[in-house]
Amino acid sequence: MNTTPDGRPVPPAHADERAMLDAWLDFHRATLALKCTGLKDVQLRLAAASPSSMTLLGLVQHMAEVERNWFQRVFAGQDVSAVFGQGNPDGFALESGRGLDEAMAAWQAEVARGRELIAEASLDDSCSLSEQEAGHVGDQGVSLRWIMVHMIEEYARHNGHADLIREQIDGVTGV
Repeated sequence: MNTTPDGRPVPPAHADERAMLDAWLDFHRATLALKCTGLKDVQLRLAAASPSSMTLLGLVQHMAEVERNWFQRVFAGQDVSAVFGQGNPDGFALESGRGLDEAMAAWQAEVARGRELIAEASLDDSCSLSEQEAGHVGDQGVSLRWIMVHMIEEYARHNGHADLIREQIDGVTGV
């Protein structure tokens, strides 16, 4: 497998659809982790631009919640609680005692569980959405293909936020 100079896996230029989707999702997961590398706890808690309170630590927590939602709740139909508590369903709120190591471990556990749940599934397998989610999507259900494309989009969007936050913290930029 090829990697970028910073160690992220390079998605293949030619692959079947499933391999391509898996590779791009893994690339974006690795990008979020990279954006947090080498920072102190206080830096991970800094918001880049007022009035936003978005932080790198909050993004890691948020993506743990997103992974759990789409792969466990939606795709597998499991009734699981929020990773970081019912009072923090989107994961953005920070707690003074929870640092990057704990948040990363929770996020990586959610990634691993999601991979397990979809390992043998077809991209055409579908699942039902809640009324609220269906209202946003415009349909009562989605395919695994839709979920994976959405996850790539979700990571890509938030990695853009992470780029800006990281640049504001210490000037580090990157792809």
